[in-house]
Amino acid sequence: MNNILTLNKISKNGLDRFGKNYVCANAAENPDAILVRSASMHEFDFSENTLAIARAGAGVNNIPLEKCSEQGIVVFNTPGANANAVKELVLCALFLSSRKIVPAIEWSKTLKGEGDAVPKLVEKGKSAFSGPEIKGKKLGVVGLGAIGVLVANAAHSLGMEVYGYDPFLSVDAAWKLSRAVKHAATLDDIYANCDYITLHVPLTDETRGIINAESIAKMKDSVRILNFARGDLVNTEDIIKALGDGKVAAYATDFLKDELIDATGVITIPHLGASTPESEDNCAVMAVDELKDYIENGNITNSVNMPAVSVPRSGKTRITIIHKNVPNVISRITTIVAEENINIDNMVNKSRGEYAYTMLDTDTEVSDDAINAISSQDFAIRVRVIK
Repeated sequence: MNNILTLNKISKNGLDRFGKNYVCANAAENPDAILVRSASMHEFDFSENTLAIARAGAGVNNIPLEKCSEQGIVVFNTPGANANAVKELVLCALFLSSRKIVPAIEWSKTLKGEGDAVPKLVEKGKSAFSGPEIKGKKLGVVGLGAIGVLVANAAHSLGMEVYGYDPFLSVDAAWKLSRAVKHAATLDDIYANCDYITLHVPLTDETRGIINAESIAKMKDSVRILNFARGDLVNTEDIIKALGDGKVAAYATDFLKDELIDATGVITIPHLGASTPESEDNCAVMAVDELKDYIENGNITNSVNMPAVSVPRSGKTRITIIHKNVPNVISRITTIVAEENINIDNMVNKSRGEYAYTMLDTDTEVSDDAINAISSQDFAIRVRVIK
């Protein structure tokens, strides 16, 4: 029986996919795997039994990745599962940032009690909330992953001229991207040409504060900036100053900070990007499927700290080894296996940075001595036998 610890409320549609050999609880001791959404795990003490963590969402800032890697814990996320939900909110933000809809609604509430004078007051005051249409305007999409591609394609369908920037564009994303989206060779191309800029990149040391005083200075006057990726991609002090100077016409974000609330020109949304029942179901289903495939077959799909390795089973027993990415590991493994009279039916090895993953299938009975011999090597981090 596999024990699964849930640190947040996880969609039942996902949990039901575990089946009868799994027990899910929010207080499981020594869990085999953990399902999490937003709960912080940086102070978490991991059990030696814990094989994997699945984040029902894309971002993994709440998970201590290096600590997990050192302990041989595979961390999964669910890229693309909430992409449509975020795309729809970004499109909403495009209109909100253009037409001053939010302040117009708030102003409308002040007319309560004016009786028959309301229509005249509306006609007199509505000009304060005019704003441009998005059709024909230029939108720069920074980051063309699952969400960025959907936003770019949808914006083009709405009549916008779309520029896309992503130096790491995947083949899969390229196939899905509309041919009408113009390729921006640099971020400066986006800054110089676009009336709207939307961010869809992960938060890294390189992208932190990517929108700042220097980059804003390169942008068109009255640019509108949308941030539904990560709050710290935008320098808060610099964006508020640019809004006050009129350089930036509006800033819409799904990440609240105290300084942004009620700031002129800022549209703050309380992190609703993935808050749809469809998105929560999609993320939970993908996360559960990833955990099950790893626990039952050793396959790794959508991991953020280990290499992707997924092959069909070709023997009665599968040995999986998470190990350091150092020279001569394969020869050392195969030597030990040969000494233990284990015949290899199939073997695969892939690496990612400092870590690597090896799987081998066999019809030979695998003894405890063989596993102990591999586990005792200085390169070995975690060794499993799956039957």
